[in-house]
Amino acid sequence: MKISSYKELIVWQKAMDLVREIYLLTEKFPKDEIYGLASQMQRAAVAIPSNIAEGYLRGHRKEYIQFLLIALGSAAELETQILICKPVSKFNRLDFAKAESLLTEVMKMLYVMSKRVKNTYKVGGGGDGGS
Repeated sequence: MKISSYKELIVWQKAMDLVREIYLLTEKFPKDEIYGLASQMQRAAVAIPSNIAEGYLRGHRKEYIQFLLIALGSAAELETQILICKPVSKFNRLDFAKAESLLTEVMKMLYVMSKRVKNTYKVGGGGDGGS
């Protein structure tokens, strides 16, 4: 089955779910965090599906892999921001479980997908570094 749009990619769909969850979560943040962690977390979350989409439409395997890895980097950034929040007392009443679960799923999918794209579409003798 050929995928005709990045919107059909399960990883993009899950990343979009993650964005919605992060917005719901950060709406509950203390007001003094609206321009701090809340904003950073929203930007990191939005970057994940955005980079998946951009890479998919670039049309070149190497660029697609690069954008998948950028999305993975944004996911790691978001993971770090969640880990920063969890021990801080002003975030104690918040439940990060759903966001963490979605994030873990998206990160695993991005990792596997980047490896699969890299290995599946190898062009013999091309200058793609081979690794």
